[in-house]
Amino acid sequence: MVAPTVMDCEVSPDLASLSMTTSDERRLTLTAEALRAACKCAHCTRARFDGRFPQSFPGIAIVEVADLGYGLNISFSDRHNRGIYPKVYLLGLTDS
Repeated sequence: MVAPTVMDCEVSPDLASLSMTTSDERRLTLTAEALRAACKCAHCTRARFDGRFPQSFPGIAIVEVADLGYGLNISFSDRHNRGIYPKVYLLGLTDS
């Protein structure tokens, strides 16, 4: 059996969430705030380690999404654009 993956995604008109369609035809949604808080890039990982990572990101918006094949590069309204979210990681975030 092949594990499901993200086939398509769409940012909501208010830029506050990302909806994804999976290969098993589910429609999943994550908020921009949840995605920004879940960033695992080196900068965010270091900020967490140093205790400088914000607890929340109220009002954050998704400004761009680039599909890299294995994952999505998501840019946010706070100018953070370093995060690459592997598709399997995104699916795991929807299970939380």
